[in-house]
Formats: sequence, C-alpha cells, structure tokens
Amino acid sequence: MTRRTVAVALALLTALGGLPAAARAAPAPPDLAWEACPDDLPTVPLDPLDLRVRCARFRLPVDWARPHGATFELMVARRTARTPERRVGTLVFGPGGPGDSGVERIRKADRFSDEMLDRFDLVSFDPRTVARSAAPDCAPDPALEKPPLPLTSQADFDEAVAYNRALWDRCRRDNLVFDHADTLSTVRDLEALRHALGEPRLTFHGSSYGTLLGQQYAERYPARVRAVVLESVFDHSLGVQPFVRSQAATLQDSFDEFVAWCERTPAECAMPGGRHVRAVWADALDRADAGEYAPRTTFDVTAVALGMLSRPRWPELAAVIRDLDAGIRPTEVNLSLAVGTFCADWPVPVRDYAEYAGLVRTAADAAPDVRYGGGLLAVHTCLGWPTPVRNPPHELRVHTRTPLLLMNARHDPRTGHDWAANVAAQLGRHGRLVTYEGWGHGAYQRNACTTAVVDRYLLDLTVPPPGTSCLAT
Repeated sequence: MTRRTVAVALALLTALGGLPAAARAAPAPPDLAWEACPDDLPTVPLDPLDLRVRCARFRLPVDWARPHGATFELMVARRTARTPERRVGTLVFGPGGPGDSGVERIRKADRFSDEMLDRFDLVSFDPRTVARSAAPDCAPDPALEKPPLPLTSQADFDEAVAYNRALWDRCRRDNLVFDHADTLSTVRDLEALRHALGEPRLTFHGSSYGTLLGQQYAERYPARVRAVVLESVFDHSLGVQPFVRSQAATLQDSFDEFVAWCERTPAECAMPGGRHVRAVWADALDRADAGEYAPRTTFDVTAVALGMLSRPRWPELAAVIRDLDAGIRPTEVNLSLAVGTFCADWPVPVRDYAEYAGLVRTAADAAPDVRYGGGLLAVHTCLGWPTPVRNPPHELRVHTRTPLLLMNARHDPRTGHDWAANVAAQLGRHGRLVTYEGWGHGAYQRNACTTAVVDRYLLDLTVPPPGTSCLAT
C-alpha cells in the first residue's frame, strides 16, 4: 500500500468520525468513476455530447456499524459548472419525499438558478431504497386487500397492520438495505460522498424531507459544514399527535388561502349556482362519504387538494371542485413514501383503532374543511412498524460556524411555517429563518428575492439579517 493510499484511508476514517476501535481498519470508499447516466427518463433524453452530466455507482456499507459487511451501490449524478473558471466548489442537493430521486434532479437541472449552474458542480443521489439505489421490490401481497382510508373499525385497523407487515416482508426479500434506510444511515453516506468528492467541507441544499438529512448531518459533523440550506423545513422533534395536528392545520391554512383567492377572483372560481366554494367542497366530501366517487374515498378527495395547494394551482383546484359537484370522480393522487426511510425516522405508536380514531379527530379539529392532512398518510404508512425506530425524533443540537439557512413559505400545505420556526428556535444562533410571504411547498426560485437570498448564502456565505422575509409575487 502506498503512503498516499494509507493517507486517504486515514482521512476517510477521520471524516466518518466516532468509529469504534474495531472498525478503524475500514477501507476508504473507491473513487467515483463517472460515466454516462442511465437513459431512463423518457422526457429527458441523454445528450451524448454533453460531457458535463455524468453518473457514478458509489459502493457503501449496508450497515455502517459493520463497515466490512454487505455493501450496496448508491447512484450519484453530477453536473459540472458551466463556467469552471468561476467555480466555487460542489453543491450537494438533498432530495425530498422521502422517495424523490436526486439523480433525476441533476439530469433535469430544474432545481437550480443560472448562477448555481454556472458556479457549482451540482451533485445529488438516489438515497437508500430509492429508484436506482437498491430499491426493493415491494409488490403488494395479492392475497391481501389494502383497506381503504380512512379506517373505520378495529377490523380495518388489524387489516391495515397485516397488509403493511406483509408488504414490508416482501420489501425485505433479497434486499438488505430496506432495514438500514433511516436518515442517520444516509448521513453517513453523505459524509462518505463528501470525502469522495474531495470537498473539505459540505455545501448542501436540502428540500422538504431532504432538510432532515441536512439537519442531522450538521448535528453529527458540524466541523464539516460550509453552508447548509433547509428549504421547506421538516421538524423531527414532534410526537405523533402534534405531528398529525400540525400537518392538518397547515393544510387547512392553505385551503383558507385558496378560499380567499376565490373571494378575490369570483370569475375564476365561480361555483355552480353561485354557491360559496366552502359549501360546494363540503358537499363533495359528504358525497365521498356516501361512496359516490368510489373507489375514491374522502381521503382521496382531500389528497387532491393537498397536491394542488402545494404549487399552488388554485384555478385547477376550483375546476376539480366544480367537477366533483357534477359527479365526476377525481383522479388518484400518488402520495407514497419511501417506507424504509420514513418509518425508521418517525415512530407511530398507535396500538389500536381507538388510538387511531383519536388521531383522526385531532386532524379534523385542526382542519374542519380538509379533515386529514398529510400526517394521517404517515400514520397509515407506518402502522405496525416495530419500535423503537432506528432514528427517533429529538430536538436538534447543532453548533456550526456558519448558521444554517432556513427558508419556508408562510402558507405551505406540507411543511408548515410553524415547523420552520420551531427548528429555527432549536438551532438558536446556529440557524437563520427567511420567510417567503406566499404560498406553496418550496420557496427557492419563487421570485428574485428568494433566489438571491439562497444564492448569496451558498456562494458568498452571506447570512441574511434576522427577520428577513421575501414578499409574495
């Protein structure tokens, strides 16, 4: 082994930090061998002449506690800076979901400003069990029928638990990563990736669920942080009841904003018979309760609102409500999550239907118009998951040289502004919250102000003053 190889291996062990003595002989990760990306995006064909976009398969331990054990391949993508003479470094993007593909974000290049594209090498990845990174075959058991949501009895509850556990058993078949897909494991993947990229410190932009990765990386490796953006912030300190309540409340807030838009623009939001939009919507939910849109349930109808308020797409939501009034069944909305990640990060200690029904009431009290919110989807997804989880919720303890930059819309139906404010309070002087005084899930590139705040922070390490906000446009 050459001196240089020994130095690289020792540097990796230092970067990973906190390894027990028995693990100190863990090998350094291999170099990233960049090659053409898989041509698997129908709407984004590969350009063979564009050598700036390349992918690599990064082999990592399945279980970081056993670095010499089984391994898997993490799919990584890179888009090199358009003006290399002005290059600042490498920016790693943390995808949301959990279940979103970072490789696709790099291929599409739709998540970055022109200045980011010019001055950073942009890197992202498909996290554990997502898309091209050891995604399990989770085909449902054909012998079991998935109970419709919401659950209405103890029998439904028992069926949901049985369905989930059978599904997870199928996910685990020939897939060792499924039980090691928690965000703390991905934090270790991210640190190994930083080292393999040759970056002395991490520059990171996490979106939605990707903000949890940024938070926990900064908590574990504060000295390795150059700059971390948390956009549309997840709060990992909540128990199941406040989680469900806050998710419902933030969806209700976004629905209220939609109603206010309807009242400002009656021509665009005209309802049949001149009725108020809340009344037409409430009637549609009653009809869904009665089974008029079967197989779509009331939960499915409210999921349509959640999806459209995330942009927001107010005129389209008004059109859907008119269609519901006409008896037209809504299209199905895919709100699936990467189960192995989410359920290992968020415990759902719901023992029976009585406790479940209590959570349904909690959501309905917080959101009388929309009833459920995204929190109940999380509960359904993880019913029956063993506890304790690998990555239990807790309040952050972050001490970085550069404060983390948080950005959140005031009216976000998925990650409410109260979550961002709570995380900022946990960070104290090590965090700075900027509010976009507008609507929808995601705030970066909403306008010139939000773009400039993030770009100046990532490029120049300029931390905005306390209380900074960007007006809605």
